[in-house]
Amino acid sequence: MTHWPDVPFTRAELAGLGLAATDLRRGQRDGDVRRILRGVFVAARLDDTLELRAVAAAKATPEGHVIVDRTAAWLHGVDMHAYGELDGIPPVETCALRWSAPTTLGGIAGRTRDLRPEDQMRIGGVCVTTPLRTALDLGCCLRRREAFAALCMIARAHHHTRHDYVRALSRYRRRRGVVQLRELVALVDTRFESQREAWCFLAIADAELPHPEPQVWIEVDGAPTYRLDLAYRRLRVCVEYDGHDAHSSEQQREHDRKRRQWLTDHGWTVVVVREGDFTGEGLERWLRELRAALTPAYTSRRW
Repeated sequence: MTHWPDVPFTRAELAGLGLAATDLRRGQRDGDVRRILRGVFVAARLDDTLELRAVAAAKATPEGHVIVDRTAAWLHGVDMHAYGELDGIPPVETCALRWSAPTTLGGIAGRTRDLRPEDQMRIGGVCVTTPLRTALDLGCCLRRREAFAALCMIARAHHHTRHDYVRALSRYRRRRGVVQLRELVALVDTRFESQREAWCFLAIADAELPHPEPQVWIEVDGAPTYRLDLAYRRLRVCVEYDGHDAHSSEQQREHDRKRRQWLTDHGWTVVVVREGDFTGEGLERWLRELRAALTPAYTSRRW
């Protein structure tokens, strides 16, 4: 039996693997090998993943093409694809350096971009933009809330700060999306633990409400007991995001009920945001609740 490698390969690499073109044809005929991109093949036993396709894209494109944007973020451990896009394998996003032609291969979304050597690194032999460069590119090219989440999540995962982003901004002058990038960089915070928490914060900032503090611990009998997603300590107001994954079991929902009842009993107003509450009436509803809760009952002004 022919032993096929655990990584993508091309026809040009067959001899180095101790194989011949006839072995490849036989492997395809017998269902042991499949083509993953034009000119690139993998063993049929391997799962079709974005990581595998990134390696295949590196072999299918000329030297000087770089994995960028959401594929780069994925390789750096941050998923910025829309939920529905993951039913299949999203196209691998690459760029050719300026004055070179982007690839038109199927399964690859090719672009052209200016990159310096310090913008690039290698992961498993694949050339990819660094976490810093990836975050800033996504801050320009994604929709506003996803762009903000990308900046925050990549900064959190790779220990970048808002100042790291600010120092790099001068290179983005006149680039499409740079106005959005500048606005979002000013709000970046690495304390958000999920993208949806970042979305909540951005919605509050865009509504011109005071900015809440992320990840606030509430002490019970001197011990940190309850952690709030976003909170205003003095007003005792918090915003909690109820994601499906983190609140799917009855045990988790019961824990949330007891936790929020304790907060309410101790003078806190809890504003709950759910999955569909980032557009339309859902967004308007919880922002109305928050705006009302942030209006203090007493002011020191006479008029």
